[in-house]
Amino acid sequence: MHRWPLDEKPLLVFWETTKACPLACIHCRANAITRPLPGELSHAEALDLIRQVAEFGRPYPVLVLTGGDPLMRSDLWELVEEARSLGIPVAMAPSPSRQLLENIDNIVREGVSAVSISIDHPDPEVHDSVRRYQGSWEAATTAVRELLRRGVSVQVNTAVMRSTVRGLPGMARLLRELGVRTWEVFYLVPVGRAGAEEDLSPAEWEDVSAFLYEVSRYGVRVRTSEGPMFRRVALLLNYASRTGAEPSGLVRTGKLYLELVDELRKLMGEPGPQALFETSGTRDGKGIIFISHDGMVYPSGFLPVPVGSVRRGRLVDIYRGSPLLRRLRAAELRGRCGACEFREVCGGSRARAFAYYGDPLAEDPACAYRPGSLRVDVKEVLSAWQR
Repeated sequence: MHRWPLDEKPLLVFWETTKACPLACIHCRANAITRPLPGELSHAEALDLIRQVAEFGRPYPVLVLTGGDPLMRSDLWELVEEARSLGIPVAMAPSPSRQLLENIDNIVREGVSAVSISIDHPDPEVHDSVRRYQGSWEAATTAVRELLRRGVSVQVNTAVMRSTVRGLPGMARLLRELGVRTWEVFYLVPVGRAGAEEDLSPAEWEDVSAFLYEVSRYGVRVRTSEGPMFRRVALLLNYASRTGAEPSGLVRTGKLYLELVDELRKLMGEPGPQALFETSGTRDGKGIIFISHDGMVYPSGFLPVPVGSVRRGRLVDIYRGSPLLRRLRAAELRGRCGACEFREVCGGSRARAFAYYGDPLAEDPACAYRPGSLRVDVKEVLSAWQR
């Protein structure tokens, strides 16, 4: 399998098709509202955007239709048909609402390749309070079951913050009950409606990362969004498992980790030996690009630093030529992230660095790791994963 040329084209193109959404989530990146905002890409401009994605060449990036709620866009299915006619794989991130249930037939008929559905907590009341939409949990779980039954690939997205972190073990069990094999865990970034009071401490994020490694031993493929430190933690714990090294000498965990893992074992029993986790090396602007409802281009949906506009330029030129994107891909980072041995595989959350320091190249304040503190060669750690 050839390595994806991340300097030439993204793996994922996220397009915020609209700001309109029936939900009002407490952590919403988009500050979504109930109606579309003026300036949304017109139908003709949307078709042109899809053709711009095709300009990256085959194999095409995956076009991820997000929002707001993409189901609120009136020409959505025409746009899906256009993308599929060009051979561009289309994924969708609809809001967990009754509207999603009403569109399952359309999703199946139009050949959407994958759907991500947000479930933030195993307790319906907690999830619904986070999403500010009564019945959201029921809609989400019903949609997951029905889409899987009808052969559509489904991943569950979970936002981790103070309001939801204690539900992570129960979420792992819920995934198994639903038959979901891929879990995308979003590490909170205080942007949009998300407040810093919901953020965790660096030590707690380390605990969450180590816990997610344990979850990956139960047959669930775990990946993270804005939590690239998970890759370092998972690689180190995998190295310990394969070599017999003492895990505590590689990853420092605390009370939260112990409590989460204890609950996980009670709910799911003992894990298997094989860990399933992703270490693709993507980050904001590297393998990922985001187009807003009005055509502005950003390194990601969580990093509000514009690098161009698809109304004034071509997406392929913006991705390849933007000075900021080139620096992000080259890992020209500052602080601890710039000095870190795991800079290429992790690189820190650029969105969180910007949220706290106003600098997308600054160190990630959520990371607890101190570069140079390990007594093992990082090359050995990486080779243990590749074996």
